[in-house]
Amino acid sequence: MGEPGSLVRGDRAGGRSWCLRRVGMNAEWLLLEDGDEVTVGRGFGVTYQLVSKICPLMISRNHCVLKQNAEGQWTIMDNKSLNGVWLNRERLEPLEVYSIRKGDHIQLGVPLENKENAEYEYEVIEEDWERIYPCLAPKNDHIIGKNKGLRTKRKFSLDELEGLGAEGPSNLKCKISKVSCEPGQPVKSSGKSEVASHPPEYLDPKLTSLEPSEKTTGAHVSPGPVEVVELQQKKQKKTSNPSASQSSLDLFRVTMSRILKLKTQMQEKQVAVLNVKKQTQEGNSKMIVKMEQELQDLQSQLCAEQAQQQARVEQLEKTFQEEEQHLQGLEKEQGEEDLKQQLAQALQEHQALMEELNRSKKDFEAILQAKNKELEQTKEEKEKVQAQKEEVLSHMNDVLENELQCIICSEYFIEAVTLNCAHSFCSYCINEWMKRKIECPICRKDIKSKTHSLVLDNCINKMVDNLSSEVKERRIVLIRERKGEWV
Repeated sequence: MGEPGSLVRGDRAGGRSWCLRRVGMNAEWLLLEDGDEVTVGRGFGVTYQLVSKICPLMISRNHCVLKQNAEGQWTIMDNKSLNGVWLNRERLEPLEVYSIRKGDHIQLGVPLENKENAEYEYEVIEEDWERIYPCLAPKNDHIIGKNKGLRTKRKFSLDELEGLGAEGPSNLKCKISKVSCEPGQPVKSSGKSEVASHPPEYLDPKLTSLEPSEKTTGAHVSPGPVEVVELQQKKQKKTSNPSASQSSLDLFRVTMSRILKLKTQMQEKQVAVLNVKKQTQEGNSKMIVKMEQELQDLQSQLCAEQAQQQARVEQLEKTFQEEEQHLQGLEKEQGEEDLKQQLAQALQEHQALMEELNRSKKDFEAILQAKNKELEQTKEEKEKVQAQKEEVLSHMNDVLENELQCIICSEYFIEAVTLNCAHSFCSYCINEWMKRKIECPICRKDIKSKTHSLVLDNCINKMVDNLSSEVKERRIVLIRERKGEWV
């Protein structure tokens, strides 16, 4: 994980902040900053990138989104993830917004086989900033920035090569190219010489340009043999053809030593010229001219050595570029092999998941079959009950039609009357019959007495209540007609 210190802001000191604490770990906590939308996934465009080492495809590219609503309450939304988001052990519906509170449990993805908990489980907390920030996970933009810094081209100075482990001599080429190779120009030397202590009027016009050159350049032009050896050792670890690089670096080292010697000789010659000028001033001009000529010869020789060194540096850089391309090819092949292994692992997990789903499907089918069987049995029992009910109703209708009907009007008894012979008739019907004959219409016995049967009336009324509305209306109309005639 990256350094969380880069996330600390001055205005947070002493305050409290919300974050998602990873269960069982004191690292990789996810900060919830006020006013910011926090996205989580394994893609590159999210706030926090989660790359699972166990199952790379467990976390979707843009798995979920956390943000504050209008009231300042933090919410979470499942962004159509493959393995889902779980809030307090309940899976969230995709693209639905749910409020979260302090102490809530958030789970991203599902547990793998033979594991009780998922890889990414968090608890919503609110803590002091000093307690939170050492445990925070780096944001995705900080990781990308570091990766970009690692891929930066080699644009360092020779002093930085020693500290950073430079990968090529392109910087040497850049620095050496700054040295003038014209015969009329003086050569820059290392260190502060005694020339600076003399007034400029004692110098020859051709030598007056040496003083600023010595002050501005210093030791940057020619690194010592130790730096060259360190560069050689670091580069040998990365190259696949060390023999070619070794020979080029040996030549480079020898040339740099020769350049150092020439620069030392030039410096001594310059000091000698200045001393002679100071002593004689108007004296031996021939000696001064001779020494100046020797100085120019040294300058020419130094320029020639620098030109050769420039060519060797270019050749060495070309060799390093070829070896770097070869290494990049090897890294690409290794990356493809790793990707194949990840895909194979993901395929195995997918097959295991499909097998588990098939087993679950079979279990569900067995349960459905059992439920269907129960429904069929219940349906058969219901049909039997319905048949029994219809049989009872039919029997009741038969009883009503055969036993509870008046033989005179063929209707259900209305105010039933029982004669002395035990036969029953409607009160209205038997009265009309007795106007013609005073004998029973069934057995022909003389009618001596009539008795109202309340039991028959109540039984008939209750049974008629369960019959159709047409039967009820016809009975009501018939009762009204007979009462009207009686009146």
